This record gives sequence, C-alpha cells and structure tokens, in this order.
Amino acid sequence: MKQLIEVCVAALILICAAGAQESAKPIPRKGVSVRMPVANHAVVMRAADEQHATVVAITADGALFAGIEPIELTALSSLTAETVYVKADARVPFQKVLTVLDALGGKPVVLLTAPPANVDRAKILPPYGIKVSVSN
Repeated sequence: MKQLIEVCVAALILICAAGAQESAKPIPRKGVSVRMPVANHAVVMRAADEQHATVVAITADGALFAGIEPIELTALSSLTAETVYVKADARVPFQKVLTVLDALGGKPVVLLTAPPANVDRAKILPPYGIKVSVSN
C-alpha cells in the first residue's frame, strides 16, 4: 500500500510539472492573419507576442491594421510604440511595404516573417523577424 501511495505521489508531481511547462508557452494574441514570407536568417522575436507590442499588418489587398483595428497610412506616424513590428503578406507588392516603413517616420521596425524551414515545428511558434533600420 505504501508503494502504491509513493507511485501515485510521483505521478502527481510529474503531471503537475508537465502542466507547468505547458502553461509557459506563449498565449496567441488576436491579430490579422497574413501569409508571411519565409526568411532563412530570421531570429525569434518573442517581444512581438507581448501584450503591449504594436504589430502593423499589411494584408494581400494592401489594407493596414494596427493590431486588429484598421488604420490609415497617415496615422502610422502617430503610433507611440518604441518598436513597431510589421507583418506583411507575401503577396503584397514590396513597394507597399516600403511606403509603410516610410510612414512610420524612422521608428525602429522589425519585419516579421514565417519561421525558417530548418526550425522544428511546434504547436505554437514564436514570431520570427529581421530588424530593419530606416532613416529619413
């Protein structure tokens, strides 16, 4: 009986530890879904998943969103975030991406990409990106 209790306690500890590891994964945020291009040299950008991160999305048809709210190109310069994360659909013309970068007025920008092909796939992937410097 004592051995059975010890086995049960050990199993309970293992289950609790596994649950704690599962809860440490990032929680997906609401956002606009786009088909992002793949960059082979992208790095993990966990800060883009934080609640206070400002993510600007450019959809395939050229529509702009700050988070999940539509935004006009002229309003991008009024964003107060220290770093702006831009995720653009792979089908949008790159000229549109350059126009958005120009409208951000020299703010630090990270272009978000899909994970490189050599990354192990998990249930939830952190965002990947490349830091870009744009000067006026």
